[in-house]
Amino acid sequence: MLLSIIRGSGVSWYNVIAAVLSSLAVIFLTLPIHEFSHAFVATKLGDPTPKFQGRLTLNPFAHIDYIGALCIILFGFGWAKPVQINARYFKSPKWGMALSSLAGPLSNIVVAFISLIIYNAVRFLPVSNITFALRYFFYYLAQINVYLAVFNLIPIPPLDGSRILFSVLPQKYYFAVMRYERYIYIALLALLWLGVLTVPLNILSNLILGGLSNVAALPFNLI
Repeated sequence: MLLSIIRGSGVSWYNVIAAVLSSLAVIFLTLPIHEFSHAFVATKLGDPTPKFQGRLTLNPFAHIDYIGALCIILFGFGWAKPVQINARYFKSPKWGMALSSLAGPLSNIVVAFISLIIYNAVRFLPVSNITFALRYFFYYLAQINVYLAVFNLIPIPPLDGSRILFSVLPQKYYFAVMRYERYIYIALLALLWLGVLTVPLNILSNLILGGLSNVAALPFNLI
């Protein structure tokens, strides 16, 4: 995110500051909501593991992964510490894993939509540098949340999509993939750094962001 802004033409300090502040808001507000959503749904479905490990909380320091946080600031994509979920506690392990895994990305979409509503509401305030900065802040906040939702649905570990993959793959194949989780994680970082994933993720994220923006702006356009 920050790198793409700095590399762009006509960069202003408003853009950079808004991008950094919105990234920090994601790290200290959105990511805790994301991980808490995983923990909450898993707990409601019968798994006590998140609660025992102190993850059923909105305290950001219980969830932050510092490499993932740095990636959010630099690229707009990143992650927190994955909430540990034991599917054996679920009545239907595969469905329980899928639902608890989807809870995080869905929370990002909700936060993005609320941010876009505020973004549109701010335009009715008197024009000033503060309202200008506020609009950038809430737009970037929405943008990063959509990117996080899309990014986390990639079906490779340690992302949420890998857990959703558990619900559709036979267990022997799933656990065969999980044996290489550490190497896949390193490859993921390399692909992010090289920009290989950036274009397809941006295209999909911008499509979703555009749709949310149109819906969020609709009532304000009628005023």
